[in-house]
Amino acid sequence: MNILGQILQIVGSLGLFLYGMKVMSEGIQKSAGDRMKSILKFMTGNRFAAVFTGLAITAIIQSSSATTVMIVSFVNAGLMNLTQAIGVILGANIGTTITGWIVALLGFKIKVTALAIPAIAFGFPFLFIKKLKHKDIGEVLIGFGLLFLGLGFLKDAVPDINQHPQILEFIQQFSQSGVVSMFLFVAIGVIITIIVQSSSAAMAITLTMAYSGWIDFPAAAALVLGQNIGTTVTAFLASIGTSTVAKRASRAHILFNVLGTIWVMILFTPFLRLTDFLVPGEVYGVANAENLPAHLAMFHTVFNVINTLLFIPIINQFAAFVEKVVPKKGDELEEGEVYQFKYLQSGIQDTPELYLITVREEVVRMAEVASDMFSTFREVFRNPDVEMSKEVKKLKQLEEYTDQMQEQLSQFLVDIAKENLNPHSAKEINCFVRIINELESIGDSCYNLIILSERRYEHGYHFTEAAHLKLEEYQQLVQDFIDFTRDHLDQRITNTDLQVANEFEAKVNAMRNSMRVLAQNDLKGGAHVKTELLLLDKVRHLEHIGDYCINIAESLYMIEPT
Repeated sequence: MNILGQILQIVGSLGLFLYGMKVMSEGIQKSAGDRMKSILKFMTGNRFAAVFTGLAITAIIQSSSATTVMIVSFVNAGLMNLTQAIGVILGANIGTTITGWIVALLGFKIKVTALAIPAIAFGFPFLFIKKLKHKDIGEVLIGFGLLFLGLGFLKDAVPDINQHPQILEFIQQFSQSGVVSMFLFVAIGVIITIIVQSSSAAMAITLTMAYSGWIDFPAAAALVLGQNIGTTVTAFLASIGTSTVAKRASRAHILFNVLGTIWVMILFTPFLRLTDFLVPGEVYGVANAENLPAHLAMFHTVFNVINTLLFIPIINQFAAFVEKVVPKKGDELEEGEVYQFKYLQSGIQDTPELYLITVREEVVRMAEVASDMFSTFREVFRNPDVEMSKEVKKLKQLEEYTDQMQEQLSQFLVDIAKENLNPHSAKEINCFVRIINELESIGDSCYNLIILSERRYEHGYHFTEAAHLKLEEYQQLVQDFIDFTRDHLDQRITNTDLQVANEFEAKVNAMRNSMRVLAQNDLKGGAHVKTELLLLDKVRHLEHIGDYCINIAESLYMIEPT
């Protein structure tokens, strides 16, 4: 076969491997759904729990890049602090070694078609028979099959090194340059991982090259070290334009892998001998292609496990160091700032289910903005004789900000609705589109309320003491309802929760009726007409906010548990 044909075979085989990995990862993530987030919520201040969480998530979704991007997203949304994030990143680095073991033990020890074809055969019915209602399982099985078919083709496409002595001599020149060759192979590992956007795919390439005799154990191990650095690029790119603390999480990932690589490079030979000791069949001293894949998988695992054990005791100190490396530049909303939704990509294993987690956090953030707007209005209401142009300007900016959030998040949800979604995710998208619209309406009502307060100040309108106290009570009720819906945005509302929401709505409507009666009585007693009309306008907007909150609660109730 000519050189061009061999190159096309290698590239095509790698493409099939990557596509299989993408299909399998998408199927796993669709099947996992919100369980990924539930596992992350298991995290506490316990650093060991955080490490285990990162390991579990990565083992489930088969992508350390997806895990670290998810971490950056959660840190950016304020759901995770830097110390927790570092713990999960440490675990994710261990979790990603599982893929190498699967490829090493199955891809090179048994006939690939014995795994791939049956997997596709079992997956096919799930994909096309709707009554089975588990399309995601079909995708996992078919993706698994395609992955190993690609690996099998890749093994066959890489020519026998013994038939190309001139190339072997050329590679040996690079391999026998001591420290220089080690740094060179580390750099090549970084470049390969950046190009294929997957450390798992880069690992498969390395295993195949080593198995075929193109590189020896030390060179392959150096490539693996480079791949650990290259995989951090995805999270780094995802952190661009995010908050300072999210940037810190991505930089922590880079520093952790770079520092780990440095100390292993210093102790490179003893580390290789440790791997030989742990895996039967010496490789470092004597070339043994049959045992090379298992040795490399063990090298990768031992590297990440020891690196994690070294960093666990100093997580807090490491976090403090990262905070100095990436100083805070101010993440508060500045005057004239516009909203820009940046969805975080994780490379070839991107999936709408992963995006939905990010959208959910942005919706929570939008609810927090709405709650802050209402709190600002209440502060203005409590000080009716104080000039408030600054507060009005602030709420105007926030109202425009919620408009931008509605537009961008809704458009994004519409776009991912066109993707291949499981039924639960499709329903969740529809519910979130409605919730986003309701939150934007709450923002509009808050702005209208403060405009009414400004008019009250300019014209010197004064409510009766009874009306003022009643309105304060009404506002507190509405504030509690807003906070109730905000606190339930990251979870499904149960029957009990929905009953509480309906009780809130009933109280809001009853208070509205009571306020109307009070205003009518004040008018009969000779109160200023425009003052009472302004009061009724406030009541109307408060009652509208209650309507928006119950709509949000009902939408959340419609999202079925996964």
